Amino acid sequence: MGALDGLRIVEIAGLGPTPFAAMWLAEHGAEVIRVTRPGARHVLGLDRDVLDRGRDWVELDLKSDDGRAAVRALIGQADALIEGMRPGVMERLGLGPGDFPDNPRLVYGRMTGWGQTGPLAHSAGHDLTYLAITGALHAIGPADHPVPPLNLLGDFAGGSMYLVAGMLAAMLSAARTGRGQVVDAAISDGVVHLMAMISGMRLAGRWDDRRGANLLDGNCPFYTCYPCADGRHLAVGAIEPQFWAELLARLGLDAAALPDRMDVANWPALRAVLGSAIALRTRDNWAAVLEGTDACAAPVLSIDEAPHHPHAVARAAFAQGEPAPAPRLSATAAALRAGRPIAPTEALARWGAGT
Repeated sequence: MGALDGLRIVEIAGLGPTPFAAMWLAEHGAEVIRVTRPGARHVLGLDRDVLDRGRDWVELDLKSDDGRAAVRALIGQADALIEGMRPGVMERLGLGPGDFPDNPRLVYGRMTGWGQTGPLAHSAGHDLTYLAITGALHAIGPADHPVPPLNLLGDFAGGSMYLVAGMLAAMLSAARTGRGQVVDAAISDGVVHLMAMISGMRLAGRWDDRRGANLLDGNCPFYTCYPCADGRHLAVGAIEPQFWAELLARLGLDAAALPDRMDVANWPALRAVLGSAIALRTRDNWAAVLEGTDACAAPVLSIDEAPHHPHAVARAAFAQGEPAPAPRLSATAAALRAGRPIAPTEALARWGAGT
């Protein structure tokens, strides 16, 4: 039994942030039924999407009276709903937050890029464009151009996990008050909030509003990645003085012969010294020297290599090559479950929902 055992959630099928949020909730015990369009194909051409695991799915045409009646009946029995349509679409289908007066405890989770309101609310976008207006994209990458951080920062960190957090907060409130509410989770809002520390440093005059000029953006010689003799890379994060001293000792460098690392003007020279030393050995050779020490350095592994790292193996961080559920709960562990297609009649009967 997971921590969310007993919760029933309807997921209106979407891309990226909504299935990730539904997957997380299902892994922690919620019973999630995913509503998909009949005959829908994955936009990325995947035969199986990892993000769809953990819940059964039912095909319903929300443009038909029967399809809407069926999903309305399911939502009427649900604790929460997840949807990622553009603002107004669910209302036009008669499935908006105000269409379920008989289920006052319903938590209505809405996932969009721009939010339910604002001048951009009805316009199209993707992770990259949502990031663009937050300040985060501007801060990531080398000095001459910003770099998309995959779609991790927007879709999943600023999107999915803020939707999950908001829905859990709203469901806790509903358990106390008997009243549900709408969770308006916008990727652009979430990423702005994720930037709290960096924004705070900027407001305090401790962050230069340029890429490649700061402690955490790759410019700093003790917080960056270096190429090794085999063309692979070593990540160095020796920020604290004691970790820096450990790193230098294990690299065979004399700390007394190096310039003051706290003077930004010395950073190019320090990067050159460390770069020359690290380039003498392969990545795995350096890993053997540095991993498990306080040098704060680690090999940069590929996606294919990551599941085989001894720490990942010991932690069971991957299951059959796929990411395992996280975080770990001591008494109500998350679990993986294979989903299957179910008929509308089975879905309705399971929840005692009549049409």
